[in-house]
Amino acid sequence: MPRLARAEPRLSPGWNSLTLRILSALVLAPIAIAAAWFGWPFLPILTGVAGAVMAWEWARLCSGGAVGQCGQTVIGFVLSAVIVAAFFSVPVGIALIAIGAAVIWAVGRSGTEAQLVHEPGWLAAGVWWIGLPCVLLLWLARPEESGRATLLWMFAVVWATDIGAYAIGRWIGGPRLAPRWSPGKTWAGLIGGAGCAALVGWGTARLLGASSVLPLVLLSAALAIVGQFGDLAESVAKRRFGVKDSSGLIPGHGGLLDRLDGLLAVIPTVALLSLICGSVLTWR
Repeated sequence: MPRLARAEPRLSPGWNSLTLRILSALVLAPIAIAAAWFGWPFLPILTGVAGAVMAWEWARLCSGGAVGQCGQTVIGFVLSAVIVAAFFSVPVGIALIAIGAAVIWAVGRSGTEAQLVHEPGWLAAGVWWIGLPCVLLLWLARPEESGRATLLWMFAVVWATDIGAYAIGRWIGGPRLAPRWSPGKTWAGLIGGAGCAALVGWGTARLLGASSVLPLVLLSAALAIVGQFGDLAESVAKRRFGVKDSSGLIPGHGGLLDRLDGLLAVIPTVALLSLICGSVLTWR
């Protein structure tokens, strides 16, 4: 199977991965925070752009670097689902994702396009993996559900997890978390990421004036573990297709999908909990 070509950033002496990660975060984080803070129409626009870029990366990953008609269809369905969810109905947007995944799977297994789609099942799964969190993000952003605070809290939890896992994992080292799928991740990094996320939960609870901080602390730590397994899920896909990064768009991070893989797992989890128990920021 052909390997996916990616652009390797040229690093000047003294520049390392951590430096690039920090600089990339300083550029990307304010954009996400501003979109969450100001809401409509900035959040739907940013979500649509991010979804389309991640769908493009996923299509390239599954098709050896080529984005054929099936890959273009993946992008189209993800973007259409975000637009429908933003302007009309979230349930209809989710239904569109289900239809898109079925269409991609069916078309990818037939015709000349099958020559480019080595794994139509993986390509179809990407419609769910990318499209569903994008649609649910817009649902969580609803004003009546404390949307702005929920989004900012989720972002902070994921970012704290990434920073804590990377820094503590490199500092302590130790046993690998899943050496077969992601040799760089350690149990120390997982624990460190969960600890940093718990601190975010504590700070959020104090800022919101919650009578009890423990529920949000525990939930934040649990979401850190969910995010880490979301990261591992993408690592499994990249190993399956023999690539290191989904693309070379973000220096120090690879592609946008590499940067947001943890968030893609956290969003549906928070949405499910909110659907069952109400806004998680109001738990006591």
